[in-house]
This record gives sequence, C-alpha cells and structure tokens, in this order.
Amino acid sequence: MAMEKNQESGPPTVNNGTPPSAMVLKYFLLLFFGSVVFLLRLLWPLLSILILSFLLTGIFRPAYNFLNRKLSPTMSSLLTCFLIMLLVFVPLLFFLGALSQEAFGLYQGIKGSNLALKARELVEANPFIAQLREMLIGFGIDLEPRGMSDTLSEFAKGAGLFLYNQASAWAANIMNFVFSFFMMIVVIFFLLIEQERFVAFVLRLSPLPDDQERQLIKKFEEIAGAVLVGNGICGLIQGVLGGLVFAIFHLGPPVLWGGIMAILAFLPIVGIGLVLVPAALIVFLKGRMGIAVFLLIFYVLLSFSVEYALKPKLVGKRVKMHTLLVFLAILGGLQVYGVLGIIYGPLIVTAFLTLAEIYMSSYDCHVKAGLESQRNKG
Repeated sequence: MAMEKNQESGPPTVNNGTPPSAMVLKYFLLLFFGSVVFLLRLLWPLLSILILSFLLTGIFRPAYNFLNRKLSPTMSSLLTCFLIMLLVFVPLLFFLGALSQEAFGLYQGIKGSNLALKARELVEANPFIAQLREMLIGFGIDLEPRGMSDTLSEFAKGAGLFLYNQASAWAANIMNFVFSFFMMIVVIFFLLIEQERFVAFVLRLSPLPDDQERQLIKKFEEIAGAVLVGNGICGLIQGVLGGLVFAIFHLGPPVLWGGIMAILAFLPIVGIGLVLVPAALIVFLKGRMGIAVFLLIFYVLLSFSVEYALKPKLVGKRVKMHTLLVFLAILGGLQVYGVLGIIYGPLIVTAFLTLAEIYMSSYDCHVKAGLESQRNKG
C-alpha cells in the first residue's frame, strides 16, 4: 500500500521537474517539522476540546447522515449540533449546578458538626460492634471504639472536603465550561461537513500504508464508541438508579452521590461498590439492618446486570481489552488527566495495542532480520 501511495503521487520534485537534492529535502523537512511543532503548541490549550469534538462527531454522525439525505450539509450539521446541545449540554449544565449546591451543603454539614463525637456514639451504640469487640477480646484483640470512630470521622472530613473542592472548582469554571462547549459545537459543526476531507488530508500526509492508517482510525472509533456510548449509558443508568436509592432512603445528596457512582461505574471490578458498600456499612452501624442488606443486594444485582447483560449488548466485541488493562487505563487516566482520563486512558492504551499489533504483523520480522545481519557483520 505504501508503494501504491508513492506511485500515485510520484517522487518529490522541484519547479523544473527534477528530484530535490538531499540538502533541499532536509531543509524542507526542517521547515515542515518546525511548522508542525508551532502548530501543536498553538492548538495544545484546545487539545481536550478538539479530542472531545472528534469523538462526539463520530457518535452523532449517523444523525447527520440521516438529516443530510433530505437537507443541505450546512442545515444538517446545524440541526445535529442543536441535538448535541439538547442531549449533552443542557443536562450537564443542570447537573453541575445541582452538584455544586449539594457538595456545598455536604461540606457545611460536615464542617459545622462534631464528626468525631457522632462517629464515636455511632460505633459505641451499635450492638453488633459490642459483640464483635467482646469476641475479639477473647482472642486477645482489643477493638478500640475510639480509634474506629476517629478514623471514620477523618475519612468523612477528607471525603467531604475533596468533594466540595471539586464541585467548587467546577462551579467556579462554569463560564469556562460554557465557552469550551461553545467551541466544541463550532468544531463539530465544521467537522460534520468536512470530516472526510480532513481524514483524507491526514492520511495523505502520513507515510504509513493506507491499511494501517485506517486500522488505527477504526480502532479509535470503536473504543470511542465503546467508552462514550456503551460505558457512558451504563454509567448513567447506574448513577441515576443509585441516586434514586439515596433519595428514597435519605442517605445523602442524591445528585452528588449519583454523579460519583456514574463516574465510578466506568471502573471495572469495583465500580459503584466504592459508594454503595461503605454506605451499607454506615447504615448498618446506625442499626438499619434491612436497608443495609438491600443496598448490598441492589449493588450486586445492578452491577452484574449492567456488566454482564447490558454492556456486552451495547459494546459488543469491539473492545478486545483485558479487564485489568481497562481498569488500569481508566485509573491511571483519572490520576493524570482528571475526569477526562476516563476517555483518554483507554484511547492511549488502544493506540499502543494497535501499533503493537501492526508492528508484530508488518515490521517485526524486518527489524529482527536487520538486527541479525548487524550481528553477523560484527
């Protein structure tokens, strides 16, 4: 394929039709790569906007294609952007507003109360803890209630402060969020119309064979669809249902904890259990045994039904990535890139795995042959 690409375009020539000298070619490549560096530096602050725009363009392209059968490309792109605003921007804006209010209320409640005293009373008043302590004392282990309550209160303070700081940062940057989303809509509007030309331009610049380039693009489209559509819908379902349970049983701010569960649902293995299991433990310590058991059953049923029934139908076999690798990719992405690491982590791992697959199928034997010839010459 690489030979076909070179044959179609022919060797590079100067104005008189002769191939350029080595010095001219090196000088041109120096200028070209210098312009690429400056272009990347220019677009670097908008990198997240551009990546999300490309991903959303791929997701909503079927809607654009449907509209484009009856309308002009400009009108089809405009209506598709309006659809994106209705489905993504408006709900997200309301969610961020409710999230900031609930996080502030949670922080104020934690700040204005003596958590250590409440936690100590909660632990000491629980009959199960008392029986467990007596049993452990028989084995020579003294379970100190004060230490447990202090640990519980410090954890609650730290979690509340973290959630408040995150929500406050989002609320403070609400104007930045609106501006970023507006920029995304502008980029998506033109991408929907010009995406094929843009992809053809990038493929034309790349020296890789066409089949390898399209393999990379296909893998990115698959993982983007799996993460944003498959995992996104599954996370939204778990977050909404989890928030409803918190609202019904008055366990805490439903929007806040529902949003946290929606994000944690992207993580395989643990998922929403990082919220529901501690919640069940706290409810159990309060003596509400039935609700605690319900929370555990609800967590098991919801997680298994989504992970093993709904998600395979939405994602299918497009993402052939080991569960542990997905877990590490999302966890590492969250630490490095924040919330957007949920998307960036799997994309980076997908790029590596795809390039590794291309290397092993197309270049591995040539590299080993070259190394072997160098050894023989040495």
